[in-house]
Amino acid sequence: MSFFLLRTWQLGAKSLLLHPMRSLLTVLGIFIGVASVIWLLAIGEGIGREARKQIEDLGATNIIVRSIKPPSEVLEGATGLVPYGITRADFERLTATVPTLEQILPIRELRRRFGYADRMVDGRLVGCTPEYAAVTRLVVDRGRFLTDADVGEKQNCCVLAAETAARLFPLENPIGRAIHVEESYYVVVGVMKPKNPTAAIGGSFAGQDFSNDVYIPISTLWNRIGDFVITRRSGSFEGEVVELSQVTLRVAKTEDVVETADLVKETLNRYHRTKDTGITVPLELLEQARTTQLMFIIFMGLIAAISLLVGGIGIMNIMLATVTERTREIGIRRALGAKRADIIRQFLVETVALSIVGGVTGVLGGLTCSPVMRQIRDGLAKAMPNVMSQLPDVIKTMEPNVVPWSIPLAFSISVTIGVIFGIYPAMRAAAMDPIEALRHE
Repeated sequence: MSFFLLRTWQLGAKSLLLHPMRSLLTVLGIFIGVASVIWLLAIGEGIGREARKQIEDLGATNIIVRSIKPPSEVLEGATGLVPYGITRADFERLTATVPTLEQILPIRELRRRFGYADRMVDGRLVGCTPEYAAVTRLVVDRGRFLTDADVGEKQNCCVLAAETAARLFPLENPIGRAIHVEESYYVVVGVMKPKNPTAAIGGSFAGQDFSNDVYIPISTLWNRIGDFVITRRSGSFEGEVVELSQVTLRVAKTEDVVETADLVKETLNRYHRTKDTGITVPLELLEQARTTQLMFIIFMGLIAAISLLVGGIGIMNIMLATVTERTREIGIRRALGAKRADIIRQFLVETVALSIVGGVTGVLGGLTCSPVMRQIRDGLAKAMPNVMSQLPDVIKTMEPNVVPWSIPLAFSISVTIGVIFGIYPAMRAAAMDPIEALRHE
């Protein structure tokens, strides 16, 4: 029996090699389909992973509350300094009334110009507490981050982001030097490692770029700068009062996040009628991202399945042509005693062989996804730098991630399609009348 099966495979391979170009084109259809399944699922997984990473950086147990400037129609008629956003009273109220809180972090952000000697940098001045580094996943490169003593004593010290330090101190060690922020001076006590910017998430959380930051104790910011923001425009000025730009609340258990967020929202709505605060819950966004990624992967898989279907149709087309060409051969084999099952087996072996070769080469082609994508991206960056610079960061930094289960899935589908689309030609060949087949010219 084993000899008979081996002989059948040998005959099948010989028949396919008689028409190498036709067999190669048929294999190419399966190759494209299998490689498409692996590539599209890998790209979908890579994009989904980047999106999840952006959200996970915010912390699954965090609740982020940000100040939002009300629209102009809400502020219409307001004169002088317009207060809005989170207040210190809100901060104290949340600290005292929300029982599930493990930690609450106040943050105040301002756009400022930083200088040292004759060098200037426009960036973000962030008033914060020592916990800010852990919450935003900042890592110290040199020196140290802010301490509780710095906040308690309202020290005039600062920590620089990596790019701020590189631009202000290209050839010097910034530790111990003093930079000036408008009329104030702050002694540098630390430098952070580079951190990628985060994308905008939801309507209440804008993207954040950490590259040009300067971090100072929030108590120092309140003491030296205060809550007033003055914007001058062509001889006139516009004033705002903002006490806190953001409050990050950390909950001990993920099970308490949604309930805590509802309580925070209810508390703030009681004191903010103009909707000048927004709440972002990374856990909810993470669950939405996973659902969206699953739908995206299913959609990409369906597109790839169409490619495999086209390859299967190609196999059927070729095998039907082969049946017509080999009508006389089929008649001779039937006349010599071959049964219909033998004819069906012979043609199925050929279609399965084509599918296996296409599946194996398709898997190998699918595994080249990451290096090929990098080459394409590098080539486009050199050929069209302006276009590439305008693309979202997730596209420029995304690395395809081959999904392990996509390899056996794609290969098994290719073999299954070979069998399914080879059955009809094989049965048609087996159903021929031997006498009519022998008369065929």
